Parts: sequence; structure tokens; C-alpha cells
Amino acid sequence: MNAVTVNADRIFMVDDEPSNLKLIEKLLTSQGYQNLVSIQDSREVLLRYAEGRPDLILLDINMPHLDGYQVMEQLKALNDPLLPPIVILTAQHGHDFLLKALAAGARDFVSKPFDRLELLMRVRNLLEAHAAHRLVFEQKDLLERMVQERTKELNESRLQVVRHLGRAAEYRDNETGLHIVRMSQISAIVAKSLGWNAADCELILLASPMHDIGKIGISDGILLKRGKFEPHEWEIMKTHASIGADILSDGDSSLLQLASLVALTHHEKWDGSGYPKGLVGEAIPQAARIVAIADVFDALTSARPYKRAWSIEQAVALITERSGTHFDPEVVEHFHKCLPEILTMRDQYLEPVADDCDIG
Repeated sequence: MNAVTVNADRIFMVDDEPSNLKLIEKLLTSQGYQNLVSIQDSREVLLRYAEGRPDLILLDINMPHLDGYQVMEQLKALNDPLLPPIVILTAQHGHDFLLKALAAGARDFVSKPFDRLELLMRVRNLLEAHAAHRLVFEQKDLLERMVQERTKELNESRLQVVRHLGRAAEYRDNETGLHIVRMSQISAIVAKSLGWNAADCELILLASPMHDIGKIGISDGILLKRGKFEPHEWEIMKTHASIGADILSDGDSSLLQLASLVALTHHEKWDGSGYPKGLVGEAIPQAARIVAIADVFDALTSARPYKRAWSIEQAVALITERSGTHFDPEVVEHFHKCLPEILTMRDQYLEPVADDCDIG
């Protein structure tokens, strides 16, 4: 993050303890953050919010006058479509506290006493996520105009925009920009084999990079967790599908409509065991059935910090094995038919492979 961006980020620090506010301010200013607003009386939050919307709120829970839950209720009542992420500052722990704070609108937690690096990383990540959310919100009209104007220059610009929107989510989840390029190309190749016309193939090429945009709404503590999720964490993680659909909804363009549909349904499975709705068979939109295979194949064959890349043979074998359960058999058939073309495309967008990871 460069200095200009850091200086522009407006951060609220809400805590009734002056020593805590001074500590947080010292930590943030050491990293170049300058637009900091210290609020010791929680009753002033809405007033300061009206003076200038922040990009992030660091909020204590136990405070006189209004506690953190009441402050979040007030903020939620504003119905601000760009409500900034809220990080809870607390010494409390426990499952019930976690759920109550999440339900009230918290996006993440930092435990007291503060760990310097943890606080700074969460601040940075949530500011980047909020910037991506704001970009999606502000660019809907631009994306629609790009779809309508079919010139080569605008088509290329449109492709760059949606890929960067996709990268906003993938970056937080240890994915790369090349992953969304490859999986979107695979989606278009398979769609063409299935008989889609050129315009619809272009739509899936442009819409598929945004399939996981909802991950910007999932806290780092859950999204980046190593190991198995607890049941309540898995339920929260699964909400990224509906979050993504909501972010992309209310657009009149075919691109945003398809992107929203794919975001919502790409984790559905042919046998009905997927989420969020448990759709079965052809009740799942074909675009989502295509993207599901493209995403899984490229994820399996790509190296990440936490796993080695699977071989092509291993990945193809898994997709074949799950035909009729996870994947649509017809789409699997066309995936096999297109595999030589997919591998040729894949060679054009290879990335460095990590040496210190295991198959996951």
C-alpha cells in the first residue's frame, strides 16, 4: 500500500480508555496512516460519521453510555450501502460472543492486549477489502456501458476491470490473478463446446472472474484459517455465495445478472449436496455447472503456499470420479473433449510453483 493510499484511509478508533486510543494511534501512524479519528465517547460516533464516512472502524465493546453493540445498531440503522467494516476490540472470548458480534455487524476481532502485527495486518486487509467493495458499488454503471459498447478497446478494458474485481477476493484467499484468468478461459471454452453462442461465451468469460467476490465479506479469521472449520465458521464461510450475489445484484446488464447468478450457485452440486440452496441437477444454472468444473480443475492444478499442485492426471481423475455427484455429467464430457485446448491455453498463463507446499 503506497503512502498516498494510506493517507487517504479514514479510520475511526472508538474506545473509552485514552491509553488504548493512544496505543492504537501510535501503531497506525507508525505505518503511515494519518487520517485517524479518536473517539472516547461512543455517543459521538454518528456525529463524526456524518462529518465524513470512515473506511474502517475499530470499536471497543464495553463502554459507558453506548456499548459496542449499540453503536453497531446505530450504524446499521443508517442503511448505508457502503458501511465500512468494523473490527471489535475486546478481551472477551467465546462462541456466543462471536455470534452476537457478527450478527450485530462486526467483520473481525482483535483481542486485548493487542498484538502489533495482527492489528496492522487486519487493518490493511479490511481496508483493501472495503476498497474492492466500494469499487464494485461505484462501477456497476460503467460495467453495463462496457457491455453495450462492443468496441475492441472497451471490451479489453471491461475484461481488465472484472478480472481485478475477481482478484480482490482471490488475493485474500491466497489465490492469484492468473487463476481467475485461467478458470474464466476454461469456462468459455467448455461453454462453446456445449453450444453457447459467441456473445454468451463472452459473457461467461467476463462474469466468471467474479464468482468468489463475496469472500470480501468474510473475516480474515475465518477465510484464512488453516485446518478444518468449526461448524459455525463453516456456516459463515458458506455465506460468501449469497454475499457475492447481493453485491452484484440489481444490475440491468446481462453481465451483472450472470455474474450474480454464478456467484450464488457455483457451489451447488449435481446430487443436491451443495450450497446455499441444495439445488439438484438441471435446477442449477448451466453457467454455474461450467464454472464449478473450471474453478476446481484450475485450483487443483495450481500450487499455493499451503499445497502442491496436483498433476493434470490427478485432477482429471477426480473430476471424472465426481461426475454425477458433484459435477454435471454432460459438462464433464465436454470438459474431457476440450482438454487439449484447455491445456494449450493453460500453458499461456503459467505461474511460478512454490517449492515448500504439500498436496491438500
